[in-house]
Amino acid sequence: MKSLAVVTLSVLVALAAAGASRAAEFRSVGDKVAVLYDAPSSKAKKRYILTQGYPVEVVVVVEDWTKVRDAKGELTWIESKHLADRRFLLVKVPFAQIRESADDNARVVFEAEENVLLELLEVVPGGWLRVRHRDGDGGFVKITQVWGA
Repeated sequence: MKSLAVVTLSVLVALAAAGASRAAEFRSVGDKVAVLYDAPSSKAKKRYILTQGYPVEVVVVVEDWTKVRDAKGELTWIESKHLADRRFLLVKVPFAQIRESADDNARVVFEAEENVLLELLEVVPGGWLRVRHRDGDGGFVKITQVWGA
């Protein structure tokens, strides 16, 4: 008969392998502001506030709460009702080049500074994303220049 420790370890290894193979899921803050907590409760310690559009990676959902990772790698909890399906990306390089088409040689339409939010419109094969700035300008950005995809 297997020991409980061996069975528990086997289950943990299987869960870790399953989690490693799934693609990251991202959402964005849907409300003007949302409070993030250190535990899944409004009575838990408040950590910080994120503003509308900020992208977060979904780690786990527990009832009405979602554990998320932000662009800096911080893990916190947010009430699930504050997350939207509309997706935004955060520029993570000093200047992301937004191009006319999904091609390194395409004309640069505009540059977005680090920490600017861009709305994700479409994932394009080859490591490109079709995006739109809040001012209405749009184009294609390399996935390596943004966070939240």
